[in-house]
Amino acid sequence: MALRTKPRAALVHARSALGHLTARARTERDLRVSRSGRADVAIFHDHAPPPSGGGNQFIRALEGELERRGVIVEENRISGGTPACLFNSFNFDLTRLRRFVRDDVRLVHRVDGPIGTYRGYDDGTDARIAAMNAELAHATVCQSRFSLEAHARLGIPLVEPVVITNAPDPSIFHPPDGREPLDGRPVQVVAASWSDNPRKGTDVLEALGAGVDPTRFELTFVGRTAAVLPGWKVLAPLASEELAATLRGMDCYVAASIDDPCSNALLEALGCGLPALFRRSGGHPELVGEGGVGFDGPADAAAALGRLAAELDERRAAIVVPDLGEVTDAYLEVLRG
Repeated sequence: MALRTKPRAALVHARSALGHLTARARTERDLRVSRSGRADVAIFHDHAPPPSGGGNQFIRALEGELERRGVIVEENRISGGTPACLFNSFNFDLTRLRRFVRDDVRLVHRVDGPIGTYRGYDDGTDARIAAMNAELAHATVCQSRFSLEAHARLGIPLVEPVVITNAPDPSIFHPPDGREPLDGRPVQVVAASWSDNPRKGTDVLEALGAGVDPTRFELTFVGRTAAVLPGWKVLAPLASEELAATLRGMDCYVAASIDDPCSNALLEALGCGLPALFRRSGGHPELVGEGGVGFDGPADAAAALGRLAAELDERRAAIVVPDLGEVTDAYLEVLRG
């Protein structure tokens, strides 16, 4: 077995080394080409095609709002005349950023997590984020008060931190023109997640599927999950436009994740006018406010859903969604220093 795997391992190693050399050559070429160029802001982030996770969703929305304002944005490079750069968590090429950095560029680090708290295990990612923050950042954006305080509790220092929540793209995630009255029909309940980590709330989804009356509630899950989820209709991940259309056909949203700092999926649902059944964990209470009903875990989720169903109109009227324009203003203020 070892004799058969050694050539394969050598091939993988060779391909990896070639990939690093190619990336380095591309970086040096782009550095030379960009010296005489200029943008208003650079953003370092490894984009993933949709459907994808919340970080991708927000960075895409932020870039779109900047470009609508006429702000010139460049991705994964810092041209000679570019004065500021936003780099996202650990989801970017650190070696490339280091090569482009200049002393006269203001660097702002958007952090997530803490990642170990959010994922439920520590693989060293938070230490890497802290190290690059200390090395490069002039300021830090945390996505919620929970995130800022959780970093402090863990003894993770962040350079000049400010709190700026995410915001959904209102051109995509907006309420419907009208809603079908309940009139005895089942309440349409939806949950969504790109990650299949059980900490996204599998325990609560399973409890709801087993515990609610299916003639009173119809449950739909959109995204990725490793669980079977009896009682739920499960849909594959959807691109933003399709997801928004699905959300607008629902009555309320379930945010069941644990220690989620600033759930983009929750914000998108709120943006579509869905009151939230939310776990009192992470940044959920900050985002929802009075626009939903909280619960503590699987044992009280079904009762909380019953309360939410009785208060749908009241809770919907209390929804406050972060405004993408105001969030963009806050980012620009930090980037300008």
